[in-house]
Amino acid sequence: MSSPIISVPAGAARARRRPRFPPRHASILAGAGLLGGCDEGGAPAIPFFGAYFPSWLLCALVGIFGAVVVRIIFIRLGIDDVLPARLPVYVCVAAGIGFLAALSAFGR
Repeated sequence: MSSPIISVPAGAARARRRPRFPPRHASILAGAGLLGGCDEGGAPAIPFFGAYFPSWLLCALVGIFGAVVVRIIFIRLGIDDVLPARLPVYVCVAAGIGFLAALSAFGR
């Protein structure tokens, strides 16, 4: 038995091949270019006793101190007793104060 011969037009075989560089790879590379991050000036740092500390460390300490102050105020007002989940609330307060400190002091 012989199999039938099927003729395929020349352009049809070329149309079925996968592109050498799929569009999804191009979008991944374009996104990677946008993730360059810091500018040439580097991350903001604070000179402290001859060493440079990252600014986020100072902002985190400001946020923690601010959350402690907010907790003292909440205790005196009686709000602390009715909070359903104290730990997440105070973590969010600390993060919010830290972000505000970073935005106001360093503009980032």
